[in-house]
Amino acid sequence: MIQLLRRITLLSALSLGAAHGQDRPNMIIMVADDLGWNDVGYHGGDIETPSLDRLAAEGIQLDRFYTTPICSPTRAALMTGRNPMRLGIAYGVILPWDNIGVHPDERFLPESFLDAGYQTAMVGKWHLGHAQQSYHPNERGFEHFYGHLHTEVGYYPPFANKGGRDFQQNGVTINDDGYETFLLADEASRYIRERDPEKPFFLYLPFLAPHTPLDAPKELQDKYKDINTDLAPARSQQTDATRRMAKLMLRESARPMYAAVVDAMDQSIGKVLDTLDDEKITDNTIVLFMSDNGGAAYSIGGADNAPLRGGKGEVFEGGIRVVSAMRWPEQIEAGDKLDSIMTVMDVFPTVMEAAGISPGAHFPFDGQSLWPSIKSGAVAPRDDYVFFASETPIYGHFNLTVFNDQWKLVQEVDQEQLTTTVTSHLFNINEDPNEYINLAAQHPDVVEELAEKINEWRSIYPIHGTRSYLAGPPGWRAPLDWSTYPVPLDKLQAAPAKSMAPTDMIEKILDFQHGERGRLTYNCEQQWYLAGACSQSDKVKAED
Repeated sequence: MIQLLRRITLLSALSLGAAHGQDRPNMIIMVADDLGWNDVGYHGGDIETPSLDRLAAEGIQLDRFYTTPICSPTRAALMTGRNPMRLGIAYGVILPWDNIGVHPDERFLPESFLDAGYQTAMVGKWHLGHAQQSYHPNERGFEHFYGHLHTEVGYYPPFANKGGRDFQQNGVTINDDGYETFLLADEASRYIRERDPEKPFFLYLPFLAPHTPLDAPKELQDKYKDINTDLAPARSQQTDATRRMAKLMLRESARPMYAAVVDAMDQSIGKVLDTLDDEKITDNTIVLFMSDNGGAAYSIGGADNAPLRGGKGEVFEGGIRVVSAMRWPEQIEAGDKLDSIMTVMDVFPTVMEAAGISPGAHFPFDGQSLWPSIKSGAVAPRDDYVFFASETPIYGHFNLTVFNDQWKLVQEVDQEQLTTTVTSHLFNINEDPNEYINLAAQHPDVVEELAEKINEWRSIYPIHGTRSYLAGPPGWRAPLDWSTYPVPLDKLQAAPAKSMAPTDMIEKILDFQHGERGRLTYNCEQQWYLAGACSQSDKVKAED
């Protein structure tokens, strides 16, 4: 009965919000870049994070929140509610020499907010396409964009990627000076103060911090110069090997500088939270914080994911189970913790339900709304399977996983010139959340079943999707200024290009012949009832 009354109260509030747009909740999504599980105060870490601790104390800890193990795929999933394997952005991030982005037919989260009468803004790092204007934030639902198209632009001017300047406001290069993390907080706070108070707003604030190359103000470097650098082993081959090599080469630990970068990000988060307080809109503003993947625990990264296993780029828990919290004082009970599995694909449908907004016409979500569980704190069983992958950083070395509430299979697939080696790790993830006991030998039938699910899932990947191409095409040159790089819309044809197949029928035949290697036709899955031919999903109109 109590839950029913809560539900009736929520529906009444949402109905009121529909009638009075300004009464709908504001929405802020903050994303850290490579933050470690053990790098926040409320997880017992030794870096001061009072602002993140405040969010967790005043809201709900999303204790089993999962993302992909690398950057661009997580951001693509966040913006679409769809698994990045479908989008062609799964195995690697979008690199400077890539011309890929998320298909323009995919509906982005800010587009739904914009259509619902919200003001929309993005402040920070994009990393979802830069080659054509159709991939640009201003074409994907953001009325205002202040930040960088790429990653790794540095924390101090000139903010460049591969030597090309990369700092803009709505397509125009800017020369704002200062520490990048603080600049983002300043701009986000300015936007909130200068918003139209008669309309709600959606603000996306993806930080560069604490991604490499690390740098921070001198006073913060001094603050953490004596922090403990003897971190617990990550228990994964690649991560621990880099740490051992760094010690043998007598390289200084990245941990002190990393801690300084995290502290600066927390200060910036605090500034935005203080702005909400000053504007007296804290109670009716949803704030969701998450990391885009597990911490970069390898030697130059400096992060700590203990007691979780592994880190960024890997699909052990340390690479995909991330720090996350959500606050909405009017609706979420303070100090709660959600133990249900929640993924980055779930964010889109969850915030739509929370705000009482229809997503509009979209391809079927791979995520689901967890709002009822967040609101009540009740565990929502996960009957479906969750899939993630990465090929970063080693080309031909794939990290793959599928899991639900009980079983988790991790596959490490090494493709050499003439051989492929598969190493399987099977965990009962509820009983062994830190992945100490490999049960693959005891349950070969479970391994076989889950491995087949991974194989079927990988077969939907567009054949020109991202790979771990860490070097550009021979002779490739970067632009002087990335804001001028995207091809303008008026220089592009109106419709996306088709494959090189001369006819639709030949494309379907070629797609069929590709089998499990991937798809020629976008948004298409092979179906047994079509004798292996693929069928495309139609857009659906959500009914709320």
